[in-house]
Order: sequence, then C-alpha cells, then structure tokens
Amino acid sequence: YVAHAKEMGWEVPKEPLIFLKPSTSVIGPGDEIRCPPQSKEVHHEAELGVVVGRPLTRVSPSEARLGVLGWTCVNDVTARDIQREEKQFTRAKGFDTFCPIGPWIETNLDPLEVSVVCRVNGAERQRGYPRDMAFDPFAVLSYVSHVMTLLPGDVIATGTPEGVGPIQRGDWVEVEVTGIGVLKNPVV
Repeated sequence: YVAHAKEMGWEVPKEPLIFLKPSTSVIGPGDEIRCPPQSKEVHHEAELGVVVGRPLTRVSPSEARLGVLGWTCVNDVTARDIQREEKQFTRAKGFDTFCPIGPWIETNLDPLEVSVVCRVNGAERQRGYPRDMAFDPFAVLSYVSHVMTLLPGDVIATGTPEGVGPIQRGDWVEVEVTGIGVLKNPVV
C-alpha cells in the first residue's frame, strides 16, 4: 500500500518487496501470538492473503489469476525494532507464531472489492482496500512466480494498509477481510 510506505518513511518500491516466513510462524484462529524477549516493539499488520491453487512459474498477472485457489486473512506480525535495525526482514517477521492465518479460505471473492481491517481490543487500527495497493495481488503473484515456483497451498500476504502499530501481552488482535471473516488471536 502506498500509504503504508509513506507512514514508514519509505519510498514506494519500483517492484514488490518479498520475504519468506518459516512454517513455524504460522498459527490459526485463536492461537496465541507470542512476543519474543528479543523485541520490545511487536506490531500487527493486517493483510489479504492469497492461497495458491496450482503450480505457478513465470506467469503473467492474468495467468496468476487462474492459479488462485482462494483468499484468507493474514496478520504479518513484525518485531518493528528488529526490522529497523536490520536490512533483511527474516528475523523481524520470522518468529514462531508471527503469521496467524484464517479463519478459512474463501474461493469466491474479488480481491479488489474488499476492505482489510485490523482491530486491537475492539478498537480499529487499520482500514485499507487492496485496490489502493502499489501492486495488485495478481501482479504480486506474477512477480513472485518469476523468482520461485509457487506451489498449491502456498500463501502470499499481499501487503498491509497504513495504521500498523504495537501489540502487547493481553491484547486481542482481529484481522477482518470483507467476504472472508475475522481472524482473532490473543497476544501472550
């Protein structure tokens, strides 16, 4: 999202920025997000997730559209203090439990007609629309497929709207995407 790049003080990139999260970062609805002792500033990042339905290698955005199984909610939890210190995002975004996904996969959804919302303890923190992204979800899939083959079941988090902010032990974080539902996780 252009507005998120601006709030972080970053230039809007000429190409999508990609990073990987380990499988141990993935948790489901209701599972606990664990704040690691290495970070004093853990943030929420509500995102629309795209679930790959067939292998995608070096595809165009229109071909990528045909490879989508469905859509889900993602919270790209980030140790913001570590992210600021390091040039690569792997450690800041790769802690165990830092990728809540769910509550399910919606197969009948226009990703450009939804809203992405984050609430912490019931208070809205983020609201954005994928149509306002610098790169739409199909362009992102295409771009990633030119770097690595995407396989069925892979999940791509497509980016977060402005309004990212801290979460702490005792908080409840909700990510809601229109037409999908609400992903809710406690922070411990």
